[in-house]
Amino acid sequence: MQDVLDKARRIRLVVFDVDGVLTDGGIILDHEGREYKIFNSRDGHGMKMLRETGVAIAVITGRSSMAVDHRMSGLGVDHVFKGQQDKLPAFEALIGKTGIEPDCVACVGDDVVDLPLLRRAGLAIAVADAHDLVKAHAHWITANKGGHGAGREVCELIMTAQGTLDPLWNRYLALDD
Repeated sequence: MQDVLDKARRIRLVVFDVDGVLTDGGIILDHEGREYKIFNSRDGHGMKMLRETGVAIAVITGRSSMAVDHRMSGLGVDHVFKGQQDKLPAFEALIGKTGIEPDCVACVGDDVVDLPLLRRAGLAIAVADAHDLVKAHAHWITANKGGHGAGREVCELIMTAQGTLDPLWNRYLALDD
């Protein structure tokens, strides 16, 4: 675990997949083909807290969805890459745009399409219900499944490693005084 915390201490950018990581992977389509997704509100708050500590957030997803646009806009996530069947070019563009070295990037995935990013990242994270091959290439595996708090778990791991989580908790606790 110390190796994971050492890697997490260096993280300046977290790249999340969406389907299977920030959602449970289910896709709901209505009779007109509109897509609906269920996002975990705790994951969203974790992402907001992590951004507040100075760590940037991005999503790179294989599907194009207005639901992703709305959710990421509401969370203040500026780096959103949708419709990326091959995710590596988006990752390379993101690295170029931010100037953040791959060793300072954490990537969170659940399926084999995420492997090129996980293999380039300084901290590769698989959600608990990820494909076995993804888990085999991860530095760390969340206890929670995708869409069920795994995103929050990732954010708290990084904040713990960087010493920024307790000050956030203290701010919330001080509201009662």
